[in-house]
Amino acid sequence: MNDDRTHVQEFFAARAADWDSRFPDDGPAYAAAVAELGLHEGDRVLDAGCGTGRALPPLRAAVGPSGVVLGADLTPAMLEAAVRAGRDRDGRLLLADVAALPLRARSLDAVFAAGLIAHLPDPAENLRELARVVRPGGRLALFHPIGREALAARQGRQITPDDLRAEPNLRVLLTRSGWRMTSYVDEDARFLALAVRES
Repeated sequence: MNDDRTHVQEFFAARAADWDSRFPDDGPAYAAAVAELGLHEGDRVLDAGCGTGRALPPLRAAVGPSGVVLGADLTPAMLEAAVRAGRDRDGRLLLADVAALPLRARSLDAVFAAGLIAHLPDPAENLRELARVVRPGGRLALFHPIGREALAARQGRQITPDDLRAEPNLRVLLTRSGWRMTSYVDEDARFLALAVRES
């Protein structure tokens, strides 16, 4: 495992036990973002970097009992927290790296990714891997429950022009990775970029 992945695992393992209690009011933002993904009954969806699985209940509600919900995360402690919260009832949890997903090509209808992009060691290649597992015309949601400026303030830093999540940067990154951005919102209350898998 390279240093980037080790760092991500260590960062989240140290925070897994109290992750949900640190952000108790994010549920409605997750549900709203899932709604904008436009899922249908019977769809197959992956929560990439699912953490404690907060998106799994609204994803399950969106695809219904005939749909498939998967949650993949690199950090065992986060998946254990998801199980303790009972969210494994809403989707199958996978200990997996989004850089090399154990899924067939074009096997999914959509990917939901909350807070993921900032932790990707190779964003273009990793987004390309997400595109690999989604059918042409399938959808991607890159989400964060607060916007870039609010998140930077929380972390005590300034937003820089090279921020991956800045609209022009993200649009180019997605295009190079097999996606076409269809919507971009960056407000204090949320960040949500939607994209469609190109053929």
